[in-house]
Amino acid sequence: MVAHLRAGLGPGYDVMFPRMPNPGAPRYAAWRDRIEDELAALAADALIATHSLGGSMLMKTLSERPHHRAVAGLFLVATPFWNPADPEVAEFALREDFAARLPPIRQLFLYQSRDDSELPVAAHLGRYARALPRAVVRELDGYGHLFDKPCPELVSDILAAA
Repeated sequence: MVAHLRAGLGPGYDVMFPRMPNPGAPRYAAWRDRIEDELAALAADALIATHSLGGSMLMKTLSERPHHRAVAGLFLVATPFWNPADPEVAEFALREDFAARLPPIRQLFLYQSRDDSELPVAAHLGRYARALPRAVVRELDGYGHLFDKPCPELVSDILAAA
């Protein structure tokens, strides 16, 4: 996805892809700390695009601790909405009131492919859409979970948000 964003957005955009601690066995606290470091280094007008677990960790980080700077644009791609009752993923789950605890987000987009074999659309994208009613929701076809081919909708939304 990163390579396709770089190609689609062109040289005027700095597409960063920070490595998260221990991606094979992620822990919320370690990822939260890294995410907070990355957020602190961003420009005030930064646009943030995330994928899968990274998106859910970002949402949890933004909603769990005070973040006073507004987010210019947030693009969540194939982002799981974890079940807090599942002990295997409970540490990644959002609070019930997470949406009210988020910092201001000027533009918010949600993307998921109907053929995502890891995340059923209704159980994940649908829950985010209900919790974040002002988000623009893009339910797409042909991207699976990885979004490992060019996604013109994502690129054009980012370009329009700039």
